Amino acid sequence: MRGRRPAVDMRLGRLRGANNEGVLAAVLIVLVVGMSLTNSAFFTLPTAFSIVRDSIVPLILALGVLMVAISGGIDVSFAAIAVFAAYTTVRALGEGVFEAGLLGAFALALLIGAFLGAINGWLIARFRLPTLIVTLGTQGIFKGVLLTYIGSRYIADLPDSMAQVSTTNLIEVTTSTGRAYLHIMAVPAVVMALALSWVLRRTMFGRSIYAIGGDVEAAHRSGIRVVRTQLAVYVIVGMIAAVGGMIYTIMGRSASPQVLVGGELDTIAAVVLGGASIFGGRGSVLGTVLGVLLVQVINNSLILAGVPSAWQRTAVGLLLVIGVGVQAVAARRSSPRMRVNLEAKHEQEVTA
Repeated sequence: MRGRRPAVDMRLGRLRGANNEGVLAAVLIVLVVGMSLTNSAFFTLPTAFSIVRDSIVPLILALGVLMVAISGGIDVSFAAIAVFAAYTTVRALGEGVFEAGLLGAFALALLIGAFLGAINGWLIARFRLPTLIVTLGTQGIFKGVLLTYIGSRYIADLPDSMAQVSTTNLIEVTTSTGRAYLHIMAVPAVVMALALSWVLRRTMFGRSIYAIGGDVEAAHRSGIRVVRTQLAVYVIVGMIAAVGGMIYTIMGRSASPQVLVGGELDTIAAVVLGGASIFGGRGSVLGTVLGVLLVQVINNSLILAGVPSAWQRTAVGLLLVIGVGVQAVAARRSSPRMRVNLEAKHEQEVTA
């Protein structure tokens, strides 16, 4: 029996996952089954495609938040960067300042996002300022500059290259419960998630991000160029946010400087629920994907149940508090174990 116990624990550990992805997947399945039993309209193809569509932009933005969280920071300026890059690009193309197709539009947005992300990265890495304070400040700066110098009016007509893609669907099916369609912009979201997962798991840059989030001083002593890596992280996050802003604008078929900012709570909650530690050094793309889906399923479930939108915000906020609370308790419990292990290892070295 004793020999069988470790094997069982090992299997359970694999199912649970390094960042509790298995637990989150189980919660998501239970929630879907429960909602399907209480509301027959939930378990339909149109509802499933609707949840996936609603998850596209939050997932892209969450990938950037995940990178920052793993490196030991908290970014709240990603939404402002997203709308700044997207709205500026639409204005530039619409007024003939910059003429290009869809790829050129995305290239301009990426440059803008990289520049704004570099501002965050330079302030945080060069002066070692708190990430939350810096990004909270730059959020206001970016939004103020956008409204003051770029524009504040709603744009209903997108440039032709963007307008054509806005009506393109990857899958379109008519069912007995209604029309189900999946937007083509789901493809770049999946590609970005797979690419980031590979970078974090397979490259030295990804391992450096985890190392910095675990212990900055230890990472510096091990030869990692902390300042350069942190700067690169925020530049990439700015570019990811720019892509999210462009896709949001394309799917919404309009451009406005008043969108996205204010919805950061959902994205951060999804990343935390996905197992990313607010203390840094832990997190995965799979967990983030599951976290985004969980938040969207909960929001969709509350809408079908007729719950007011104010209570939807309450539910997401509660999930965020629970997620952070679980992390804090787990970190408190693991500290004594780590201390005991270090003491035992030290005793073994002394007796040897």
